[in-house]
Amino acid sequence: MPKFAETDLYPPVKAFFEALGYQVKSEIGAADVMALRDGDDPVIVELKTGFSLTLLHQATARQSVTDQVYVAVPRWSGKPGWRAFKANLALCKRLGLGVISVHPDSQELQVHHDPAPFQPRKIKKRQAGLMAEFTRRHGDPNQGGTVRQGLVTSYRQEALRCAAYLAEHGPSKGAVVAKSAQVPHATRLMRDNHYGWFDKIGTGVYALSDAGQTALNTPA
Repeated sequence: MPKFAETDLYPPVKAFFEALGYQVKSEIGAADVMALRDGDDPVIVELKTGFSLTLLHQATARQSVTDQVYVAVPRWSGKPGWRAFKANLALCKRLGLGVISVHPDSQELQVHHDPAPFQPRKIKKRQAGLMAEFTRRHGDPNQGGTVRQGLVTSYRQEALRCAAYLAEHGPSKGAVVAKSAQVPHATRLMRDNHYGWFDKIGTGVYALSDAGQTALNTPA
């Protein structure tokens, strides 16, 4: 991909808004690009060779002038570039910013999103999952900011309670473990055996494996 400067973004951006009936001028005050059309609010476009915190700061500052604020950047390259662009597009939507990309070779311009107030869509299933994890988690065993690997989840806590019961009482039926260890889904947990801590030795009967004994003897 050829080297692309902010000034290379201006001609296609200017041509696009002029085709929509706007009068377009550059470097008006702090704005990179400003477009005016009779009866409409002004449009401001901030040009950058890539997404950055500076670009977002500048664009959101322009929202004190008008709600019609766009950012314009060169088109992404490859799958990693698309993933990064997609994430930045989602962020701009949350900020109420429009997003424009310009292809470095063809100068083709694409509007990916027009400025609009963001209304977050709550996903009830995710909320319910978080609420369940919070309720089932005993105490607060993790340090905030810890990497995901090694986290103590409610599932791990329940598996440890099942393992501790088997270590003390020996092979037991899942229903007995569920009641005594206060793990309602103990039978399914031991059957799934996610950590390899349990051995099935009969119908609905489970024993502690060597890996489970090691886990009990390993400090959390």
